[in-house]
Amino acid sequence: MDSREYAFEGAEPDIHGYAHVSREATVVGDVSVGPNANVWPGAVLRGDVGPVEVGRETAIGDGAILHASTVGEKVMVGHGAVLNDADVRDGALVGFNSTVSDAVIGEGSIVAMGTVVPPGYEVPAKSFVRGSPAQVTPLSETTIDPDEVFEAFSSGDYANLAARHEDLFE
Repeated sequence: MDSREYAFEGAEPDIHGYAHVSREATVVGDVSVGPNANVWPGAVLRGDVGPVEVGRETAIGDGAILHASTVGEKVMVGHGAVLNDADVRDGALVGFNSTVSDAVIGEGSIVAMGTVVPPGYEVPAKSFVRGSPAQVTPLSETTIDPDEVFEAFSSGDYANLAARHEDLFE
């Protein structure tokens, strides 16, 4: 167990052998990190009052905080984002410094940088979310090309970046 992985009341982190978790991330209690996921420096995943689940091929950016939250597969959680009792579905992107608290982000949705998604929100799949408090617009009603956004932020090159940082990850 790495020095920044901690058990809590008998629950220990479960990090898949093919996941990349930075030595500078803090992982506490009932936390699972799936294959080919990456958790960057300064991130905190705290599974004490509820589990934290990070799906396959998901990226948790530098300084992000996940508390009692579920993050699906192929999700990008940006630097400094805060997820508290959140459910972020497959293929979504949560932008830098966003806050999602007791809310659901639908599959394939994009949460813009700095957005605050307050308790009780259920963002539909393929939506664009922005503002404080959040405003939701179907992606089809925007000029945003979701394929281009997801390719830029979840491309294989970015996912493989963790593997190239051999001193930063276990």
